[in-house]
Amino acid sequence: MNLSLNVFLVLSCFVFLSGVLGIILHKRNVLIVLVSIELMLVGINLNFILFSVYLDDMLGQIFALYVLTVAAAESAIGLAIFTVYYKDKQSILLEGFVRARG
Repeated sequence: MNLSLNVFLVLSCFVFLSGVLGIILHKRNVLIVLVSIELMLVGINLNFILFSVYLDDMLGQIFALYVLTVAAAESAIGLAIFTVYYKDKQSILLEGFVRARG
């Protein structure tokens, strides 16, 4: 089954925009913000790999591996901060970091 380039571009755009939407709608929940950032990175990586295969160049795939490495480190550090924050506040809401305007 041969899928065209446009199908994968729409898929990666959908994954990236769902990550952006998750950050916009759930600013106060730490866990959802971390998952949304990971979704955005997956959408970007899908574009790198897609164009790497389409252009027959390995550079995009190597760059995607670097981005995955940084994303894994970001997840580990983020979850460690999340654990310490939950132990301290007994909540995962970011009420102390987000200031109300008005």
